[in-house]
Amino acid sequence: MNQSFKLLQQKLGQIVFGQEVIVEGLMIALLAEGHVILEGVPGTAKTLIVKLLATLINGDFRRIQLTPDVLPADILGTNIFDFNSRSFTLSKGPIFTQILLADEINRTPPKTQAALLEAMEERQVTLDGNTIPLSELFWTIATQNPLEFEGTYPLPEAQLDRFLLKLVVSYPGKVAEKQMLHNILNGFEPRDLKQMPLESVMTVAQVLEARQMVRRVRVEGPVLEYLLELVLASRQQTELMLGASPRATVGWLRASQAQAWLADRDFVTPDDVKAIAIPLLQHRLILKPEAQLDGVSINQVIQTLLTRVSVPR
Repeated sequence: MNQSFKLLQQKLGQIVFGQEVIVEGLMIALLAEGHVILEGVPGTAKTLIVKLLATLINGDFRRIQLTPDVLPADILGTNIFDFNSRSFTLSKGPIFTQILLADEINRTPPKTQAALLEAMEERQVTLDGNTIPLSELFWTIATQNPLEFEGTYPLPEAQLDRFLLKLVVSYPGKVAEKQMLHNILNGFEPRDLKQMPLESVMTVAQVLEARQMVRRVRVEGPVLEYLLELVLASRQQTELMLGASPRATVGWLRASQAQAWLADRDFVTPDDVKAIAIPLLQHRLILKPEAQLDGVSINQVIQTLLTRVSVPR
């Protein structure tokens, strides 16, 4: 099972060059049952990575292009009255899928962003008083552009906290971008993946089975205590107005187990906990205004946090 995930990671890396860190983060989030924010400037293959991943695990994929005029019903669906049968029929929205890409999530108003809240937390949707379960795999990946702020709606803290990881997509290096050009010259067409000879390397059932295996990865007492100390310390940092939530604690535990499982270990080490700290915390912690004026960054605070809390031996 672990080998299948390594093959999946390898296949993604062969097509999307220079984004190995992003691919690894997506693997961890998929195993840890956590949603992801992909943040990066336009043209850095954010959407392509998600479409490729859905293809390689043979998962049902839907995409929502979020704009200011998108309504909650455009995501969730609505009940339509049938005059012939004189009854309502549910027309399901794109949220009824296994892998959901919420493209440019900060382009849509808060009431539409909030349509994802219940689905992301509870894997269900409530419409007209009826609760409808979603796929067991249900996984949301949202993209956003960090450079443009005009006409955008920043995600509220309650929704940011529902995302396990925030992965920052950077430009590829020269070697990776050169290989990308060679792929294009050799016929790779990112706009039409259906014409490419892409075969799935695993199934959704195998992903769900792997998630159960990740849950069985051992976390010894000292490592668990270390994780808790980091969380508690984040709530006491003088530069922060908001520290890590209990939801973040659970997510950190699951992500650390996934990190260990991908490394072929059946136990979590402090290094597993530390390795996932920045992508797990950077979108959750909120700096105080005075810290922002002093030029302090969230990543600096996280690094300070990791330095202050002693690592168990």
